[in-house]
Amino acid sequence: MVRTWNAGRFELTYSHGKPLIMGVVNVTPDSFSDGGSFFNTLKAIDHARQLIESGANILDIGGESTRPGAKGVDADEEWKRVGDVLKELVTWNVPLSIDTMKTKVMARAVDLGVDILNDVNGFREPGAEAVLAQSNAGAVVMHMQGEPRTMQNSPLYGNVVGEVEAFLNERIASLQASGVQASRMLVDPGFGFGKTLQHNIDLIKATALFSTLGAGVLVGVSRKRMIAELTGQTDPGLRTAGSVAAATFAAQHGAAVLRVHDVRETVEALKVAFALNQ
Repeated sequence: MVRTWNAGRFELTYSHGKPLIMGVVNVTPDSFSDGGSFFNTLKAIDHARQLIESGANILDIGGESTRPGAKGVDADEEWKRVGDVLKELVTWNVPLSIDTMKTKVMARAVDLGVDILNDVNGFREPGAEAVLAQSNAGAVVMHMQGEPRTMQNSPLYGNVVGEVEAFLNERIASLQASGVQASRMLVDPGFGFGKTLQHNIDLIKATALFSTLGAGVLVGVSRKRMIAELTGQTDPGLRTAGSVAAATFAAQHGAAVLRVHDVRETVEALKVAFALNQ
């Protein structure tokens, strides 16, 4: 069954085994995945172009690292990093996402014409729900236990799937009460955001369950610590194979969007997997 995600200027469609691919552009000096390789406007724009040429359907731009232990930056500094990149990319006629948990950054991005607000904090900052509701932007509503600086110190759940499901249900209901239609939302279980390896495994196995909450599911495990723990590969740049395997599993279990660094490899793997599953 084909489903639609209403995201700003776009009606994006996906179906079982054929998710949308969201390519990651980190405009930060301390990203875990690429070590600040694109902490420069021109380099970030060039990387975004390469992601589109490799098959990305959506671009996700972030100006603040949310890796475990990361130090926060204020809204002005975050916008300084991403503003010029967004101004260029919004002219490309490509679905454009801003990865931020700050209301001020969301508001400026929406004013610029960005299509998707991707919030690791689940739109819990004061004013965030209102900014989303007053726009026509799509939303990615993520679960995070704690906050980036300390979230991996000692993640603890009684039932991780049940607790994440309850949180996402509550956030969907709250956003709908604010005037955000379900057709504009995706949910993200928040892999690696206050989760142990077993928590992450349990959550990715529950992709099909999360897809029944009334919004599609975004899965973002690309190059994360769980891939390192499963493969033994400590260099993030060498976690492609493990990341693609996890992405393929998620696609086969109903993921709507895969947020990835290695776009070409993921796209090719999904084409083969989809053909073999027919």
